[in-house]
Amino acid sequence: MSDVLIEARGLTKSFVQSAGFNLFGGRRAIRAVSDVDLVMRRGEAVGLIGESGSGKSTVGRLALGLLSPTAGVIRFADVDLATADAATMRGLRRRMQIIFQDPYSSLDPRRTVGDQIAEGLIIHGLGDAAARKARVAELLAHVGLSPEHASRYPAAFSGGQRQRIGIARALAIAPELLVADEPVSALDVSVQAQVLELLAHLRTELGLSLLFISHDLSAVRHLCDRIVVLYLGRVMEEGPTREVFANPRHPYTRALLSAMPTLSRADRRKREILKGDPPSPADPPSGCVFRTRCAHAVELCAKSAPPPVTVGPAHRAACILASPASGI
Repeated sequence: MSDVLIEARGLTKSFVQSAGFNLFGGRRAIRAVSDVDLVMRRGEAVGLIGESGSGKSTVGRLALGLLSPTAGVIRFADVDLATADAATMRGLRRRMQIIFQDPYSSLDPRRTVGDQIAEGLIIHGLGDAAARKARVAELLAHVGLSPEHASRYPAAFSGGQRQRIGIARALAIAPELLVADEPVSALDVSVQAQVLELLAHLRTELGLSLLFISHDLSAVRHLCDRIVVLYLGRVMEEGPTREVFANPRHPYTRALLSAMPTLSRADRRKREILKGDPPSPADPPSGCVFRTRCAHAVELCAKSAPPPVTVGPAHRAACILASPASGI
């Protein structure tokens, strides 16, 4: 069995948007993800980082088969998600789950916690009523809650507890892959650390693969083995977490990392502040899509999108100035 769980090649996703108040009508295609290559191995934690609108959540939904690519290929365990039939996808659903961003809206207020955790077991026909009840109790204990909580409704719980319930629900059918889409951004800072520690513990104990989507670079550094940096739907840089944090080779990555809070005056002096907002995905810049905000852009950057170049072991950056000789 291959150790590759997810493989994407040339992955592209466009959404068609109406032209709004254009009197002549018309529609236009907006590329949310463009020509993304991604390999994720079993048991690996990969962090997707980038500003809002960078395509992180779209990549996550493509990895789950919730969206079909416009171009390119994405495979889960050697199965092409775009061409898989309904029966095949049903089998794959047992092997992949998502943890949502908002622990309040992701739970049904009219159903008990136990019923919601058991829902996946019922859908996939796993166990009888007694076995499902025992599994729910086991999962609640696993995420730091009491089995007695199964009979309560979501309104009885805090945001952090609700997210633990969401994690228990995702784990119910013993998936191989968890896609965590900003799973702590809606929580208080003190609670965020607890949930992140829980995810780290569960990932190690259960051997899970984790696709972690986040703006929180500290959380990504804590949880992830590798990082993929996205900007306007394109991969700017990817590599081992420690290497990317220690030696970022793309100007965008350096700007993101320099924006992390720090108590060091020296680090504050080194900040690279991004100017302006990201361009509209409906009208991206020619060449390198980051060039309009890049302090190091040169004339060549406008002519063609730079391919990723190897800048270290398993470390690549899509920048014509990324080689050590460039001095950026």
